[in-house]
Amino acid sequence: MMAVWARPVSRWGCLLSAARAAELPRRLRSGGRPARACRQLARAAALPAGKEIVPGRLPACRRLSVGSRSPPDGAKDGSFSSPESNLPSVQQGQAKPEILPDLNAKILDEDWDDIPPSSALEVISEEEAVQIIAEPLLPIQSSTLREYVDHSETLTKLVHLGVDLSQVEKRQKAGQLLLTLDFEKDVKKKLLFLKDVGVEDNQLGPFLTKNPYILGEDLEALETRVAYLKSKKFGKSEIAQMVSRAPYLLLFSVERLDNRLGFFKNELGLSVKKTKDLVIRLPRLLTGKIEPVKENLQVFNSKLLRIRERHMFLAFLGRAQYDPAQPSYISLDQLVSLPDEVFCTEIAKASMQDFENFLKTL
Repeated sequence: MMAVWARPVSRWGCLLSAARAAELPRRLRSGGRPARACRQLARAAALPAGKEIVPGRLPACRRLSVGSRSPPDGAKDGSFSSPESNLPSVQQGQAKPEILPDLNAKILDEDWDDIPPSSALEVISEEEAVQIIAEPLLPIQSSTLREYVDHSETLTKLVHLGVDLSQVEKRQKAGQLLLTLDFEKDVKKKLLFLKDVGVEDNQLGPFLTKNPYILGEDLEALETRVAYLKSKKFGKSEIAQMVSRAPYLLLFSVERLDNRLGFFKNELGLSVKKTKDLVIRLPRLLTGKIEPVKENLQVFNSKLLRIRERHMFLAFLGRAQYDPAQPSYISLDQLVSLPDEVFCTEIAKASMQDFENFLKTL
């Protein structure tokens, strides 16, 4: 039979074991390894405080009565200090049962929201592995922007604006540009700028489809180009009309815009007002290739009779072919600018005498 003085020790052993067992969920939550926490629990449960404590029978220590124990004989003369002497004094007739944690009960009040995320190196079971939903991988290489829409906020919002990505990806390096842009940092500011210039909301999509490169331009440079047009006395509505009709206009630097305006003014001998009227009606003259314009200006400065005679001679020979997509194409420049001898031999494939004889028949 267990000695009377050993019972309080046994009771405190049960309390210690139960407290260590109750500490387990907090140890697991604090980030410790589950296997190590289980080993610590096993060692805590196996520590004997008396013969009554058995690891598998911890719940037997839940309810104990305080005040029903009699001190050992050695304590009567004060030579023995019982563990109960450190507890608050309780009247013997008012002793209440002490309730210890129930290790079998579920812990309902634990806050599991602050559990740290699992480590990427943590070993998980097969059941847990099949429940993991992985995000689709970003295509390493693709010939279409459609496959990147679900991964890019920029592309998604551009599609909502009405941008045709199938047309954008046909333009050189336009697709790569859009994939590098952040909507909030790069795109949003340009959209607000275009609206301030005068591009309507329903025209933003078509505008960016034709000119996605403007999204990669420096905002300060764009504002400088608009300020230049204003300095040339173009009104706000006129600038809006020019930008909408010629989407590439604001990609031209101030120097290039100034050179183009000067070219049309000087070559055509126009006044400042007439030059403005011309580029407002035909703003693509400022952004298109200059060579066809020069070619047409030779045509316009040539004598109408000379052009008519050469055309009729070519039509008589069956060589009046002015379509660049067809073989034996004859440009307007070749028709009007070449000397008669060169025109006959290289263009008409006839002699100078043949041409003179034809002119006599007119």
